[in-house]
Amino acid sequence: MRWVGRIGFGLIVLAIAAFVALASWEPFFAQRSAEPPRQAYKAEIVRDHYGVPHIYGKTDADVAYGIAVAHAEDDFFTLQDTAAMTRGRYGAIAGPDGAAIDYLYHLLDARGTADRHYDNLPQDTQAIFNAYASGLNDYARDHPEEIKLANLFPVNGKDIAAGFALRQPLFYGLGNIILDLVEGNELRPEFGPPIPQADAKEARTDWPLPWGEMAALSGSNAFAIAPERSGDGVTRLVSNTHQPLRGGIAWYELVVESEQGWHFAGASLVGTPYPVMGHNRTLGFTWTVNRPDLIDIYELEVAVSPGIDGDEYRYLLDGEWRELERWTARLPVKLGPLVLPIEREFFRSAHGPVIRNDKGWFAIRYAGIDSIAYADAFYRLGKAENFEQWQAVMARMEIPSFNSVYADREGNIAYIYNAAFPNRKKGANWRTVLPGDDSSLIWQGTADFSEVPKQVNPASGWLFNANNAPWSAAGEADDLRAEDFAPELGVENKTTNRAWRAAKLLGETPVIDRQDLERIKYDKTYERRGYIADMLDDVAALDLSDDPGLGRAQALLAEWDLTSDNVGRADALAYLLLRDFMSAEYQNKPLPDVREKLAAATAHLETHFGRLDPPLSDLLRLRQGDVDLPLIGGSDTLRASTIWRVDDDGRLQLVHGDSFLMFVEWPPGERVFSESVQPFGAATTRPESPHYTDQMELYVNQQLKPVHFWRENVLANAARRYTVESN
Repeated sequence: MRWVGRIGFGLIVLAIAAFVALASWEPFFAQRSAEPPRQAYKAEIVRDHYGVPHIYGKTDADVAYGIAVAHAEDDFFTLQDTAAMTRGRYGAIAGPDGAAIDYLYHLLDARGTADRHYDNLPQDTQAIFNAYASGLNDYARDHPEEIKLANLFPVNGKDIAAGFALRQPLFYGLGNIILDLVEGNELRPEFGPPIPQADAKEARTDWPLPWGEMAALSGSNAFAIAPERSGDGVTRLVSNTHQPLRGGIAWYELVVESEQGWHFAGASLVGTPYPVMGHNRTLGFTWTVNRPDLIDIYELEVAVSPGIDGDEYRYLLDGEWRELERWTARLPVKLGPLVLPIEREFFRSAHGPVIRNDKGWFAIRYAGIDSIAYADAFYRLGKAENFEQWQAVMARMEIPSFNSVYADREGNIAYIYNAAFPNRKKGANWRTVLPGDDSSLIWQGTADFSEVPKQVNPASGWLFNANNAPWSAAGEADDLRAEDFAPELGVENKTTNRAWRAAKLLGETPVIDRQDLERIKYDKTYERRGYIADMLDDVAALDLSDDPGLGRAQALLAEWDLTSDNVGRADALAYLLLRDFMSAEYQNKPLPDVREKLAAATAHLETHFGRLDPPLSDLLRLRQGDVDLPLIGGSDTLRASTIWRVDDDGRLQLVHGDSFLMFVEWPPGERVFSESVQPFGAATTRPESPHYTDQMELYVNQQLKPVHFWRENVLANAARRYTVESN
C-alpha cells in the first residue's frame, strides 16, 4: 500500500504547487513598463498648516515630478490602484470589481490608444507625463514597504496616458451602456446615457466603483458673477463639484508654480500630472458633468465560420464582409489569497469596440474614441493667460465632455456646454440602435465649435450650471433656445432640482455680492417640481388605513418644509426617501414604489432612533477615523449631501457630495484671491497624519480656508519646506 501513500503525498505536493502558482503567477506574467528616460528633476514642496502642497520648480516637468511625490506622500495607496488600472492589473488588487475595470481597459483598448498617440502629444506635455511617472517610481523605490502589487513599478508616460484613455469616456455614462450590452439588457428606445448613481445602500467609500459608477461625477454646481452684478466690482467664480469624498476621483488640492510661467491653484485627480480646475493669475475655470448623447450603438451582422486557427469572424459593411478584429486577454481576479487567470475574448470593428450577447453583436462609438489629445488640452487650459487663449483650447473640441464655467480678472464670464460632439450625419435617428452595415453612419471627427451651446458675458451678469440642460444658465432674458441647435449634437433636455433653485435665487437677487453668493451656494431648499412633486403627491395619495405607522409617516411628510436645513421635523424622513427618487430621475428609470420606500424609511428611523422625526444632523454624519460630526444638506440641493453609506449604528455616512470647494475673486486692480475647503484633509489615506481630518469642522460649518497662491503668502504660512530630487 506504499504506492497509495506516495500518490497521496504526490497529490498534496501538486495541490501545494498549484496553490503557490495561483498565489504568485500574476506579477511574473504581467507586462512590465520601461522606465521613462532618465532626467534630473528637482522640486521644492512647501506645505501650509493644512498640509496643502505648494510645488515649485524651474520647469513644468520639475513641478510635475514634485506633484507625483507630494501626492504619493499623502495617498500612495490610491495612486497604486490607478497605476494598476493603466496596466489592466486592478483585478489582482480589488478582485472581481477590479477585474471589471480591467475588462473595460481591454475593451476600450486603452493601452493601444496610448501607444498609437502618445508620441503625437507636444514634447512639453510628454515631458510632464514622464516626469510625473518618474516621481511615482522614485517614491515607490524609496518606500518598498508600501507597495501592494509586485512589479507594478516602474510606470512611464504612456501608462499615465493610458489612464486618461480608460477613465475619460466613463465620465459621461459609457460604463452603463457597456454594462447593459454585456448583460444583454433591453436597451431603452432612447438610450441617451444617464449620470450613473450608486444605490444608496451599496455606496462604497473606496474607488473606483465598478462599471458605469466608475469615475462618475453625479453632480456639481458652478457659478460666475460679473463685476457689474457683484456690487463691489469683484469678479467671482465658484467651483463646487460633487464627487466621492475619498478615493481615485476625490480631488487633491495643490498649488504649482514654475519658472516657465505655470502658476495655478486648484485640484487634480489621482494619476493626473497637473491640476485640472481652479485658477491661475488671470483666469479660472471649473467643470460640471453634462449628459449629451455622445455614444452610438450599432447592431452588426456577423458571420462565424471555422478556420485553420479556430473560428473566423466577419461583419457586413457596405455590402462587403470584413474581418472582425479579435484578441484574447488574461484578467487577474484576486479571490482571497489566490489570483485566478480568467481569459476573455475581445472584438473590434471599424465602428469601435464590439460586444456579443444573447441578442447579437453590437459595436460602440463614443466621443473621444481613440484619442488622448485631451491630456494636452487640460494642461493648456491651465496655462492660458486670457479668455481668447482659453477659448482657443476649448475650440479644439478635444475634451470629450463636461460643462465649463469660466471667469477672469478682466471681468469676463463664460459658460460652454462642452463635449467632443460627434460629427454625425444629418437625418439619422442617433438616439436608437443604428444599422451596422452602413459606413456613412460611422462618423469621423467632431462638430464645429461654433455649433456648441455657449454663453459669454450675458447681460444678466451671472452664469451657472448645476448639471442641467444649457437652456438655463443666465436668466430668461439671456438664455439659449433648444431649437437653435442641431439635434445631431444630442444635447440633453433634463434639469435638476438644484438648477431650478439656482436660477430662481440668482434671478431674484439684484446684487450678488459675496454674502449672497455664499447664501445661494449653501442653500438647502428644494423646489416642488419634477420628481420631488411626484414623490410628495404619490405619498399623499396612498391609502394607509391598514397601517397606522405608515400613516403617521405620511402625515409627517405632509408637513415637510422642502428643506434639508435641520429645522423641520420631517427633514430626516424626506432625506431617506429622496435618494432613490433622484437616482431614478437621473438614470431615466421609473420612479420607485413609493409605499415600499416610505415603509423602508419609516422602519429605519424607528429601528435606529425610536422616532420618525430625529434631527437630520443626528441621521447624517461626516465620519473619518475617530472624528464623527453632524451634517446637513440634501441629495439634490445646492448644499449637496448626495450619496451615503448606512453604518452599523444606522447613521448615514456621507461618501459623495460637496467635495473640493473653491471661491475665487478678482478685485478691481488687485491680485487674485481664493479660498477653499475639502471634506477631510490633504492626507486622505494616512490616519497618522494631522491632515487626515483637519478640515472636517470647516466643511460641516460651511467655512473656507485661504488658498496661499502668492509665494510670499506661502512662505509666511509654511509649516514644512523641503526639496525632492530624482534618484
